[in-house]
Amino acid sequence: MDDLKAGDLQQAGPYSLIGKWGTAGAGEIFVGRSVGGRVVLVTVVKPEVAEAPEFRERFRAGVEAARAVSGDFIVPMVDADPDAQPPWSATAFVRGLPLRRAVNRYGRLAEPALRKVVAGLAQAMIRIHADGLIHSDVGPDSVLLTVNGPCISAFGTVDAGSPMDDMFDLGATVLFAASGSELERVRVAELDTVTSALPTSLREVIGGCMDPDPSRRPTAEQVVDYLDRQDLPLPSGNWLPAELAADIEALAAATQSRTVGGKISRRHMILGLTGGALLIGGAAAATVAFSSEDRSPTPAGPSARTPSPATSSTGEPIPIILDAPDATKAWTTAGGSAPRYLEASDKVVMIVTDKTTAFVDASTGKPALRALNSTSMYGSNDWSPTTYAGGVFYYLCDLPGGRHTVAAVDGTTGDAKWATSMAMADAGSASTYRARYVAANGNTVYVCGQVQSRASSTSEETTGYIRAFDGATGKGLWRVEGTDINNVLVPPSGSHLLAASSVPRGQAGQVQMIDAGKQGARGWKTAIPKAAYYFSTGWPLTCYAAGLFFFAGNSGDTLFAVDAATGVEKWHQPFEANSGDQVRIGSLTASLDGTTIYVPVGSDLVALGSADGALKWVAKLTGASRIGGSNMFNASLRTTGKSAQCSADTVFVTDTAKTLWAIDAATGKARWKYNDPGQPDLGFKWTVGGDHVFIASNLTLTAISAHGK
Repeated sequence: MDDLKAGDLQQAGPYSLIGKWGTAGAGEIFVGRSVGGRVVLVTVVKPEVAEAPEFRERFRAGVEAARAVSGDFIVPMVDADPDAQPPWSATAFVRGLPLRRAVNRYGRLAEPALRKVVAGLAQAMIRIHADGLIHSDVGPDSVLLTVNGPCISAFGTVDAGSPMDDMFDLGATVLFAASGSELERVRVAELDTVTSALPTSLREVIGGCMDPDPSRRPTAEQVVDYLDRQDLPLPSGNWLPAELAADIEALAAATQSRTVGGKISRRHMILGLTGGALLIGGAAAATVAFSSEDRSPTPAGPSARTPSPATSSTGEPIPIILDAPDATKAWTTAGGSAPRYLEASDKVVMIVTDKTTAFVDASTGKPALRALNSTSMYGSNDWSPTTYAGGVFYYLCDLPGGRHTVAAVDGTTGDAKWATSMAMADAGSASTYRARYVAANGNTVYVCGQVQSRASSTSEETTGYIRAFDGATGKGLWRVEGTDINNVLVPPSGSHLLAASSVPRGQAGQVQMIDAGKQGARGWKTAIPKAAYYFSTGWPLTCYAAGLFFFAGNSGDTLFAVDAATGVEKWHQPFEANSGDQVRIGSLTASLDGTTIYVPVGSDLVALGSADGALKWVAKLTGASRIGGSNMFNASLRTTGKSAQCSADTVFVTDTAKTLWAIDAATGKARWKYNDPGQPDLGFKWTVGGDHVFIASNLTLTAISAHGK
């Protein structure tokens, strides 16, 4: 529950409004309290809705119908005033948590719990529809999970809309409970994709509920009949996860807490109604707020505990405002051409330009190894054209004899090991294979990119590909392609890759596992309906650590951690922005040891434990935008595709002021900062090798120690 703001309604009939609960289709929902202390949820109709012709008549009819509706899964109407300015209605305060909050904190519901949600909502709809009422607002915010089952208020509108609209919303709500993602109206061709998150026992009936043709959707009675004919038991007794049930009990205790004079403690009410949410309030609030309700508990035992970051009096994490002296340069050297790509080991820095590929000694900046005739690849957009692994530099380049080539160079001798053209897949093929991204995993090198043809040039969908090569010889091993492959993440170990699909306008996307051990066979997949920006071609907003894949989901405001092999969710963490701005998570980075992931959100860099999502620290960069929807790593995304990189004990990040920060990985405090007033408009290019960072600005290459010494 959020605090009331200036201009918010303070009273609705006999009920004092003490906080804002959420929103409904026609208005806002408040927590109210009667003079006698009864707690209710009050829905206040928006003025523009109330002024619509004949609205009050429909509202009055809906109130009367709702008063007559009762059932095991329906929250009763207790009061209403259709003639008030504005109109309002009050329902009983039920001991439960909204489905959205429950899923955001404890993850997707298991199959038995999902079946109970379907059965309960369908039975509620039977009663509501039988009395001529259309709910019109079934969703993750209006459905409550209680110890006895799901429930929803009966209040809606009469003779407006269709029962089949309610059935679509019922299906979409169940899909949210199963996937953690929301869905809008879809086309028939998409149903197989969006319902893949559902268990097999519910896929047919819930897919039917979301059929674009309302006449083909099942009625509530048919849904109940479908479940009965399956003859699968519904859970009874403790049907919810123990932690969620405990939160519901805490809610009950909080609503019964009293202060002097018999009033409910506002502090207890806020904590109780949100399940312990950390609220944003006041001008000093952090740009990003973490909800304790959405955090998995830290495993027990001294070895598993992570020190808690400093928190404010309201429980919010206090961000560390980065400030540090200017960096001391280890060395600076100038070249004849501006670097297009940089890659480094602890011994050598590789510099790829439009004219040549050169190498310099990492400790002195003096020439090392011999130059090569490979040049930066035209049209690569610098997404991730280089990598270093096992003593070998792999990079995308152009050669005098052919463009779009992947090459391997020995990092000790400078000898070229092999080079393979990526321009065409097969002789005579009409498709051109544009390489964008190279990565190494053990003895295998992967090149990912786009398939370009006349047909694809007129399509909104992007066809991507993954090609695997033997790292020692450059021999091709296998190849896959499709519109379900766009952004690709290749972890440094393991046999599982992560691919994000392309997203035509208005459609859902997905992430899926690609099994390298099975020649690129598709594995598990997860739909992400409302994160189209996340699927734009380029560097993926994903990372890998400790056997887990991490990716942005929901509307780009929630970080998910799933088992790389199975896709089973381990934890997730939603983020909230200041002033209600939309949050968009930036490119993720993992520490070298895999114990920590670094998440850019707005003007903050957040360090989370990879195993459980435990918050370690939050750092705020100066010079970055304070708007929640802004990504502080824009300058870096436009140059190298890597927003942050790590050495053994340091995190390097850039902000929109084109400043590079070196941050102590343990504390979140800055060691030094670097800024070049003469750098290009798009900022400098940089990479990390060993315990140094190497920065290319115009014709100048600079090295700085991670510790600034």
